[in-house]
Amino acid sequence: MLVASPGDGRQNEGRAHRGHRRRRGRGARGGVRAPRHLAVPPAGQRRRPDAFRGVALSDAAGRWRPLRQPRLQRLRLGGLRERRRLGPPAAGEARRVLGLERRRRPQWQGAAAADRFRDPKIPLQKATSNFTTILGQGSFGPVYKAVMATGEVVAVKVLASDSRQGEREFQTEVALLSRLHHRNLVNLVGYCVEKGQRILIYEYMSNGSLARLLYGDNKRSLSWQERLQIAHDISHGIEYLHEGAVPPVIHRDLKSDNILLDHSMRAKVADFGLSKEEVYDGRKSGLKGTYGYMDPDYMSTNKLTKKSDVYSFGIILFELITAINPQQGLMDYINLAAIGGEGRVDWDEILDKDLLVGSIPEEVRMLADVAYRCVNKSPRKRPWISEVTQAISRLRQRQLTKHDALTLPRSETRTVLRRIEYQHVELSDLTSMKELTPIRA
Repeated sequence: MLVASPGDGRQNEGRAHRGHRRRRGRGARGGVRAPRHLAVPPAGQRRRPDAFRGVALSDAAGRWRPLRQPRLQRLRLGGLRERRRLGPPAAGEARRVLGLERRRRPQWQGAAAADRFRDPKIPLQKATSNFTTILGQGSFGPVYKAVMATGEVVAVKVLASDSRQGEREFQTEVALLSRLHHRNLVNLVGYCVEKGQRILIYEYMSNGSLARLLYGDNKRSLSWQERLQIAHDISHGIEYLHEGAVPPVIHRDLKSDNILLDHSMRAKVADFGLSKEEVYDGRKSGLKGTYGYMDPDYMSTNKLTKKSDVYSFGIILFELITAINPQQGLMDYINLAAIGGEGRVDWDEILDKDLLVGSIPEEVRMLADVAYRCVNKSPRKRPWISEVTQAISRLRQRQLTKHDALTLPRSETRTVLRRIEYQHVELSDLTSMKELTPIRA
């Protein structure tokens, strides 16, 4: 056995029996050197990234340092919201654990998943009453309502089995989706891949899609306050995808069917981030999207950009204030109203009849002006989603201020009215801009 004196620079005579090669694990000046995967790098030297992100590594002093980011484990139905971080190995076992990590990735260790969900389809069949509780047909396959054994209600989306996307690409995309969290996005809470069948589990939205509320059999009348709140929520969801997500995400298929509402009528964007290889328009082969919402520039150049999403959002805004289906000539009505009489825009001609009861709020016409800028045929003349969000936020604040003014004493009403007038001037300046100079690539 070799023994080294720390710091004296001399080595044991046993070195002669093993040749003059430097023994692995010894420092240049003697002393036992920590294994490479446990050693602390010299000052000023860039630390080599962790080779195995599933295990916490220790430094030479034995202090455990946490990983920068936990390994994303495969989500199972038994622990839908869990993400597991592996703890530090026991003393003397670091090398053994690292060896295991080299050979295979850690498997899901949730007790519920191991005991109750060995075959993912068994609990799903029970939770969806043998896949009969259908909520609707999405771009990638049917969506079912599922009541799990824990009582949690989720939405189960069964993806089409003829997808050309490989399993590795699918799991990479799911890993991306799991990192996108925003109050105005429908969150992915689980998935499973079993014998070629791919299933995604999302949070359940009890009020269904915006399209169903506007045109469905169970359509209902929406107040102006509800419509403005929905527009506000959607804009924030898209803004997060474009400017908050890393890397940025282009939705590519924004439509009222992909806007879902929860029990409190708050809107969330769905079906974002997934590959659109199966989403083809029936009228123009090869294009990905939905007729009535597709950017005209995309149809001519076959190139999707963030401004393509802005165009689709503009169509959704017009849906909110007109209740006209885009696949039934909405743009024709918009163009006719934009011409108007005496060269003026006349949005009142196409407004939803439910908004014509009583006096029409000025904010309705202002929102129509914002939407019209979004559907400009030239992408350069469309605003960025952050500008649209800012305009809608001002409209909403203006609406709330007017509502508060009705309950204020007369002495304070004059101040509130001045604030409303100031906001009106700001919104008029924003909506009257003829052309925007692009500020982003």
